[in-house]
Amino acid sequence: MTRADWVNTTHDWAGSVDREHLAQIRGDVGRYAPGGLLHLVQEVVAYPDDEAESSGRRGVCTITLHADGSITVVDDGRGTDTRVDEHGRPIKKPVMATQDLRFFEDPAAPLLPDGHPRRGMSVVAALSDRLTHTNRRLNGSWTQRYEYGVPVTDLDPVDSHGTTGTSVHFHSTYFGPVSVADLQACLDFRHLDIILSES
Repeated sequence: MTRADWVNTTHDWAGSVDREHLAQIRGDVGRYAPGGLLHLVQEVVAYPDDEAESSGRRGVCTITLHADGSITVVDDGRGTDTRVDEHGRPIKKPVMATQDLRFFEDPAAPLLPDGHPRRGMSVVAALSDRLTHTNRRLNGSWTQRYEYGVPVTDLDPVDSHGTTGTSVHFHSTYFGPVSVADLQACLDFRHLDIILSES
């Protein structure tokens, strides 16, 4: 089976970067990221919340605010779907650089805890001058860096440490910093235990 035969559920496996989509987000920041950095964090956390719900368990998510204004969100899920293509290359579902087929253009998209529509992880990537996505699965672990949603490294293998899950470390120049207190007021996700910290 080739990559073109893979079934699309949340993102289109056939593409890796949709520059027009990323530019669309940057062209209307107020629409796609109302509430600024708090909304971006919620877009990230919505994915492990989905996964915890679909697997019938309670997940754990740690959010760390760093002194440079960047934020790291780590979860204990299965990791982002990563498959091997017909040439033996690992291919990660393009969650950062393409639109979420379920939500992005849907006027009935579910609302995040801030009361604004969910659009997908690409909103976070498009509005981040730097983002690192580390992905640990049972079939391998990889990391990749992005700038404004565009990959700037390959999918590089890393040590799995015997765990699964994802880590998204991002920094946005579009918005000012947030505090732990700010986040505490807007992280009502039903299927996650969320731990907040500062470094």
